[in-house]
Amino acid sequence: MDLKHIRNFSIIAHIDHGKSTLADRLLEITGTVAKRQMKEQYLDMMELERERGITIKMQPVRMNWQGYEMNLIDTPGHIDFSYEVSRALKAVEGVVLLVDATQGVQAQTFTVLAMARELGLTIIPVLNKIDLPNARVEESRAEIVKLLGCDSGEILAVSGKTGEGAEALLAEIIKKVPSPVSEYPGTDSLRSLVFDFEYSAHRGIIVYVRVLDGVIKKGDQLIFSAAREKFIAQEVGTFCPLKEPKDKLLAGEIGYIVTGIKERGQARVGETITKTIHSLPVIAGYMLPRPVVWASVYPESQDDFALLKQSLERLNLQDAALSFEEEYSGALGRGFRCGFLGMLHLEIVTERLRREFNLELIVTTPTISYEVIDKKTEKSEIAYSPHLFPKDTKDKTIKEPWVKVKIMTPQIYMGPIMTLLYDHEATIVGTQNFGDDRTAFDIEMPLRELMRNFFDEVKSVSSGFASLSYEIGEKKGADVVRLDVLLNEEIMAAFSRIVPRRRAEREAEEMADKLKEFLPRQMIIIKIQVEGMGRIIASRSISALKKDVTGYLYGGDITRKMKLREKQKKGKKKMQSWGKVNVPHEVFLKMMKSG
Repeated sequence: MDLKHIRNFSIIAHIDHGKSTLADRLLEITGTVAKRQMKEQYLDMMELERERGITIKMQPVRMNWQGYEMNLIDTPGHIDFSYEVSRALKAVEGVVLLVDATQGVQAQTFTVLAMARELGLTIIPVLNKIDLPNARVEESRAEIVKLLGCDSGEILAVSGKTGEGAEALLAEIIKKVPSPVSEYPGTDSLRSLVFDFEYSAHRGIIVYVRVLDGVIKKGDQLIFSAAREKFIAQEVGTFCPLKEPKDKLLAGEIGYIVTGIKERGQARVGETITKTIHSLPVIAGYMLPRPVVWASVYPESQDDFALLKQSLERLNLQDAALSFEEEYSGALGRGFRCGFLGMLHLEIVTERLRREFNLELIVTTPTISYEVIDKKTEKSEIAYSPHLFPKDTKDKTIKEPWVKVKIMTPQIYMGPIMTLLYDHEATIVGTQNFGDDRTAFDIEMPLRELMRNFFDEVKSVSSGFASLSYEIGEKKGADVVRLDVLLNEEIMAAFSRIVPRRRAEREAEEMADKLKEFLPRQMIIIKIQVEGMGRIIASRSISALKKDVTGYLYGGDITRKMKLREKQKKGKKKMQSWGKVNVPHEVFLKMMKSG
């Protein structure tokens, strides 16, 4: 295929603006998927994606239309998966910026647009869902004009549901998105960028590549430039949308290579694949993902530790944003401290571990990382989890990450949102009117407050009309303390958390109340204590289960019953002294979600 007849592009948008539905119509129109095989969200291959109605993994697909090879990479819309978006954008020359005509420009629209502009990509603005009766076509068009500084006539109007305007969009992509350019044409040298990969138990690591120069053929000996690891291309092909083997991949094309490698760490996203290590300049790859939320993951049975390790390694081959390292807890045994890009990312990863690898897990309360600086020695350490955070912070300086947040909301909800901002220690740094009745807030707040259900609360007080996006900012001083949960005087590390000092007592009381509600009664008395700031802040107890040991007796002397009750009393006392509290798996989940 001539480079002039290749178009590589992505669809980017705020979550739920209809990217996957529009992609379905493009697949139909180009004949890539037959109508009898078509299903909603066709490119969302994962069960969880179809179940939740969101895109989690980017998905490439090749479409052939009117003599052009069109490589689309469908991307996620949720802020937690922005690393997926950034990797996809590096492999294309243009983007379709999709805006829901019923909602207009949203917070995440700003974020994905900034990514595309930073890479110098051609941007095609498109209004989606114009067929809906509540579509605000002209108002949304005006918002896009204000956002991009383009002419109103440049904005296409489509319906992902009915297919209206989809052919015109394909024609616009061919017209405006530049064809790929090979910097070293006519040479046998090769440069290709790894933008994603997956793992197959039978075929090993399968890398997704954008070929920039040269040709990749089956049987070629190739090299990962950074690791200098050699491998043989066992199969090459394209996504149509399922994997379809080809004889070769040419410059400008997007496809896959079956490497046969079965060891983690030999391939990574952002890697350059070449034929000789010193042939051509290495491509600038991706910045490493920066975890936002940390949580420790333990197998419910220590017999499953090896399976958990293997499962995380396999999952990491599909999700480059997941990071993990081994740790040990006296109460929970061996496990892994994992880094995630947000609460949804954490939820998706743990759910995939349960479904795809049949693991029962204990997940600790999510937290963020704190920098702990000793005032005397000025030595600093990073506390990624509560049990690494010092109990006594008297001689310590604590720093925490802050975030820059953008909120877009109808003006009618400004009052309730302002109250939320005060409760979550947020500071407004700028506002901008967007349209007749919408306002954009630029705020700064501690990351721990953003993770404290801030997103859900914003959605709740705005009846779902407000949207939010964020990026990590600098570190600032924090006045926080560590709370530990003791069950019958034994610390349960999974329930420990870091909270602001001003809310410590309230949080401790809430934790104690929730545990009393969630923990089932057992054969021993359960004493719940929440410790912090050098003292017990909250205490609750759950009475033991009782059995009437004299129920089978009838008649006779009362002393018979008294003897049995006394024997039961001694047994209970003995059991209380050596018995341990059993915390069911569901309790950990409930505490995590309620936190």
